Parts: sequence; C-alpha cells; structure tokens
Amino acid sequence: MTLVLVVDDQDLVRAGLAALLRAAPNGYRVTEASDGLEAVRLAAELSPEVILMDIRMPGMDGITAIQQILAEAEKAERELPRILVLTTFDLDEHVHKALHAGASGFLVKSTPAARLFAAVDAVAAGDMAFTPEITRRLVEAFQQKHDATASAKAHESSLARPAAVPRRSAEDLTSRELDVVRMVGTGLSNADIAAELMLAEATVKTHIYRVMTKLNLASRAQVVVYAYETGLVKPGGRL
Repeated sequence: MTLVLVVDDQDLVRAGLAALLRAAPNGYRVTEASDGLEAVRLAAELSPEVILMDIRMPGMDGITAIQQILAEAEKAERELPRILVLTTFDLDEHVHKALHAGASGFLVKSTPAARLFAAVDAVAAGDMAFTPEITRRLVEAFQQKHDATASAKAHESSLARPAAVPRRSAEDLTSRELDVVRMVGTGLSNADIAAELMLAEATVKTHIYRVMTKLNLASRAQVVVYAYETGLVKPGGRL
C-alpha cells in the first residue's frame, strides 16, 4: 500500500486531500505535514513513496523542501520519493523551479479525485504526471523563453541574419509513436495512454523511450514541449 505524505500549510486543503486519499479505492496510507521543515523530517523518518508538496508555505518553502528531501534520501541511499507539486494558476512561475528541483509532476489544487489518484499511481510507478493546465503553462513559459533567446540572438549581429535553429523532425516516428507523443503532450499518464490505445503499460514506456531516442529528448517534460512546439498538440486543445 503506497504511503503518501501530504504537505500544505492550509489545514482545510491538507485535510481534504488526505481524506480523499484515505477513501480512495486503492486505500493509500496517508500522513500529513504543515510546512517544509516537518515534511523533511517526516520524509526521513517514514520514507513515503509519494509526496504531495505545496510550494508557498511559511518557513521552508516547497522548492527548498523538495531539494532537501531528495538530497537527504540520496545521501542515505534510500529510494527517492516521487514528488507531486500542488499549485494554482497564480503559482505558475514556480513550476519550472520545482521541475529542476526534482518534482515528478504537477497538480492544480482543483484537480478531481480520479485524476489525483491517477497521478499518485503514475508517479509511484516511476511515471511523471502533468495536468493539461500545467502542461499548457509549461509550454507557454518555454515559448516565451525561446522567443526571448531568439530576439537576443537577433540583436547580437546587424550584419548577418542569424541562422534558424533546426527543428527536430518527427518523420522518423511511427504513427503509433505520434499518437503517444500527442497523448503525453495532453498530460496523460502511461496508464491512461495504455487504456486509450489498448496497449500494455510496458509497451507505452517502450514507445516513449524510442521517441526520446529518435528526437534526442532527455525527459518526458521535453516530449511535452516538443508536442506543442511542433503543433502535434495545440494549447487548450484536446485529442
């Protein structure tokens, strides 16, 4: 039975999430922390498989807590917990920081119970979890950074037009791999994709690995960005 640590300084939010998880069909074991410091302590004592982590909290914030929890687990040679960041639309600027800190996925606090359970199961199985809302924000932030970089390069020289950055081609992808890229781009977990395509989860993981190899992508997050960058998925759109 998966042990989940819920970390949020708002009592009602924390208690609500904990109650949902305890009542879930999978029957998660749940413990709670009200701030980053308590989360670090409980993570070391209990070694939860999954942590739901708020970002803005008094004292130690969620980003710092993620960094310390993962660093201490690695130092102690314990299995690293999978961390799902809890966020709201006004906290989008923290998503990239959390990803770099080692987060395994992101959930908006208004996420329905079924998607919450699916995300916990996904990260517990070694997957990543991105809701469509967070996926769109990641892509928008990526595009803004890309545009700013291109603009800066354009001003570096007024004598020659800067060469266009070559875009990785999807021509080598099979039709099934393209389907998988689109579904990853919309925030579906491996389990969701497997159900949609009537495949085994292991087969879905193989498809994702092959996609990353063919496109020279380093992570699932980069697959998400690629799906939007190439137009395979439109912001706000659905399959």
